[in-house]
Amino acid sequence: MELVSSAENSSLDWKAQYAYIEFNVEGNDQENRGYTGGIIGFTSKTHDMLELVEYYNKIASNNLLTPYLPALRNVDGSSSKAGLGDAFVRDWKSAGDDPKFREAQDHERDRVYFDPAVDQAQRDGLHTLGQFIYYDAIVMHGPGDDPTSFGGIRSAAMTKAKTPAQGGDEIVYLDAFLDARKAAMLIEQGHSDTSRVDTMQRKFLREGNLDLNPPLRFKVYGDPYVIKGDEQKP
Repeated sequence: MELVSSAENSSLDWKAQYAYIEFNVEGNDQENRGYTGGIIGFTSKTHDMLELVEYYNKIASNNLLTPYLPALRNVDGSSSKAGLGDAFVRDWKSAGDDPKFREAQDHERDRVYFDPAVDQAQRDGLHTLGQFIYYDAIVMHGPGDDPTSFGGIRSAAMTKAKTPAQGGDEIVYLDAFLDARKAAMLIEQGHSDTSRVDTMQRKFLREGNLDLNPPLRFKVYGDPYVIKGDEQKP
């Protein structure tokens, strides 16, 4: 989570991101995913923000965000902010202090992103670094099988190299996956800075640190970070 947060939020303090929300983080109309919020960037255009708020309402009915469910359903699949706006932003930020909203974000992160990524990585015979590489990819690109989604990126990599589970070399396969990931990123202007691949993930791979043993020293968007290990405090 610290590694992902360094790229998504320019901070290792991922627990400070439950209250994060921003409109059109991509900065252009063509790639605008509406509102992006929370610990892994749930978005109002791509359905996961709606599912998050629906789950939040399930475990904590009549919460601050419950009144926005009709609007979130209406804008799902578009970059519209109709029925949301400043009031939604304000209430999302306030909900960030609610333990139930944090629980909901953790639940949806694991259900949609973390568990599928790690499960697939383990089936492919990957160590911790590969599990993280898969997780970071699915967070940015989403699940699915089209060329710019996680499944499409994995399929493209597998045309170049075998997974360890298929008898391939792990470093060779992960290199191929990162090549495919970078190509997918470069399709969109908002993802054109590929440093999270170049100066973080590829660096760990070049070091042969397949278990992601700390300390981890890396850069994202030119900013240096150090993750010392379990004893590190936010």
